[in-house]
This record gives sequence, C-alpha cells and structure tokens, in this order.
Amino acid sequence: MPRVKPFQAIRPNPESAAKVASVPYDVVNREEAAELASGNPDSFLHVVRPDIDLPADTNPYADEVYATARKNLDRLLNDGVLVRDDKERLFVYRQIMNGVAQSGIVCCCHIDDYENNLILKHEKTRKVKEDDRTRHVQTLNAHTGPVFLTYKDVAAVDEMVDAVQKGEPLYDFTAPDGVQHTVWAIEDATPYQQELNAVESFYVADGHHRSASAWRAGAERRAANPDHTGDEEYNWFLTVLFPARQLNILSYNRIIKDLNGQSVDDVLNALAKVGQVEPTNDPVPEAAGSFCIYLENSWYRLTVSPDTIDQDDPIASLDVAILEQRVLEPIFGIGDVRTDSRIDFVGGIRGTDELKKRVDSGDWACAVSMFPTSIVQLMSVSDAGEIMPPKSTWFEPKLRSGLLVHSLD
Repeated sequence: MPRVKPFQAIRPNPESAAKVASVPYDVVNREEAAELASGNPDSFLHVVRPDIDLPADTNPYADEVYATARKNLDRLLNDGVLVRDDKERLFVYRQIMNGVAQSGIVCCCHIDDYENNLILKHEKTRKVKEDDRTRHVQTLNAHTGPVFLTYKDVAAVDEMVDAVQKGEPLYDFTAPDGVQHTVWAIEDATPYQQELNAVESFYVADGHHRSASAWRAGAERRAANPDHTGDEEYNWFLTVLFPARQLNILSYNRIIKDLNGQSVDDVLNALAKVGQVEPTNDPVPEAAGSFCIYLENSWYRLTVSPDTIDQDDPIASLDVAILEQRVLEPIFGIGDVRTDSRIDFVGGIRGTDELKKRVDSGDWACAVSMFPTSIVQLMSVSDAGEIMPPKSTWFEPKLRSGLLVHSLD
C-alpha cells in the first residue's frame, strides 16, 4: 500500500498567499509567465520559471536559470514572504472553479512507492524534462510544485475533509482566472494516514515529470549519502491526493500543420472511410467515439461506429488512440505524435475558439476537438500497466505552486 506522511511546510505568510501562488511551470510559456508575474516580485513564477528574469534568448537549461531560481527562493525566505512551519502537518486544499469544488489532502508520498508502482502512471516522460525538473529540485533543495494524485474514494476520508473545511482556513483567495483557492491545516495526521495507507493504489493524474524527477532526486541523494538510513526527508515528495469522483478532466485537442499534400475534399473522403462525416455547427463532440474537425472555415463531425471499437481494450478504446491509429497516421502521415512537429496540442481550457483561431491564422491547416478521457479510463489504463498516448488528459483547475513547498531536509 502507498504511504503518506505530514511534512514541515514552507509556505507564504497569510498576507502574501495570493501574490505568491502561481500557475504550474509547465502550463505557460516564457512570455505568458513573464506577463503573469509582471509587477509582482513575490510571484512564485520567479522560482518555477526563473527564465522570466533572464534575457529572452537564454538557454532554458543554462546554469544561470537554476541559480536564479535558487536566488529567488532564498529572497522570498529572507524577506519573510515565505516561512517554514515549526511542525509537520497535512493540509486540505480546496479549489472551486465555475461553482464546482474539489478538495484534496496535501501530503508527502514515498519515492519507493512510486518506483514500485504503488503509485501508478499512465504517461511516458521525456528525458529532457525529467533532467530539468530533477536539477531544479536538487538546486533548490525543495519540491516547489505538488504532484496531482487521485485515488478511489474513501468515505471516511471524505467525512474528515468535510469537517476540516468547516474551520478557519490558512488561506482563502480567488486567483485572476476566477478559481478560488482555500487551504486548511490538519493538526492530527494519524486518522488520515490510517485510512489512506490502506488504499491499494494512488494514480498520477497530472505531474508525471514532477513525480519522476522527485524519484530521481531522491535516488541521487541516497547514492551520495554514505549514512543513508531511509528516514531522510528526501525519500518523500510533495503531492495532493484528490478523490476520483471530484475530478474534472477536459479535452486535450489537436492541431495539424498541413494536409499531407491532400486537398480538403481528399481529407473528407478519407475521413468518410473511418466513420460517418457530416457538417456541424457544434464544435464539441457529443460522446466518446466522435470528433469535431475544423477544415477551411468549416466544422465537421466524424463519428466512429461503436461496433469497431474494442471496449475491453483500455488503450484501443481511447479516443486519442482511435484518432492516432485511424486518422493521424493513415490520413495525415503523423506516425509519432511525441516527435512529429506537424502536430501540436491545445488544452481544453482554451476552448474551441482557440482551435478555430489557429487554423484561420494560416499557421495550421486542421484542428480536432476531442471528447475528454474519463477518470475511469485513466484508472483502467493504469491498472493494466499500460501507457496512454501523449496528451490524453487535461485536468482543471490546475494546482497553484508556492502555496505549500516541501524541503528535502
């Protein structure tokens, strides 16, 4: 069973929480991060995206990037913007987006449980991103952003979390994007540990690179410590555990650079061999097995016959896999979506207007609006030990970085 434990949090003083809390490092590019942090020296983006404080042409993996991250974290600590708790605690972290709440438990999980697949994954990671986050963790001696984990609901935990939320929060603010973030401290971790340590598996919902990097950083610390005992703080990494029923998965849409030497009619004729194709004014798919495709100022709905989908196969039944196998490779010649520069991915939070905008700009030739992967599908893939195609899930709301930081010592 995977383990959880409380930790001695580094966190903002109450007056600074709203200014410190930032979006995760990997959901914005440099320009977007710089704009979000503009005029706010306390934004945690200066720690998780330190490239915004360096010239625009700086190599994102240059030594000065990591040194700047450490300098910025030290500044926030020295200025009292961030403080370190004097005892170990768990926390409840609630987010409310569009009137819908999700409440998770902020805790530490063990890197051995990650390595031994008690914490299950559903995506592959890229070495360059792992290298980056591992070096970031090692340089800062801290996990600056939590890994988003989920688990099959436990009624007793839900009841305890509900009770905590009736108390006075440490933080309660609404971010510029309209999402409300509230944090409560849990003074007695024992009953939570008893319930959660009995859960068979946790699942990585979002944060595969952060979790892989946490494991690597911990393993490196072990190898460098001749007096390693297993009790060190670097054996643990920062997570938030959310019950599965509360999670909101959005679509992860696709845009395609060109039509692979074909005309629009050629593409539509090829799509008609995959399933039923019809014009539509609704750019959002109605159900799994359907896709809305934008070509030359028009939306079309492609519906794949359910009889051709093996629902017993956790991978082959995914819409993202169906699209890859039946559309992207045979029609557009895109064989590996991880490496082919002719495809890109657009998080569902940006909406279908963003797809239309990119194609209408002339920079892209086609867009595909997807039906969201379900949490049941995510768990089925993980339980089977399989790996989803890249960019299969987009979770909202995103966890804010900087609210709770875990030190490796």
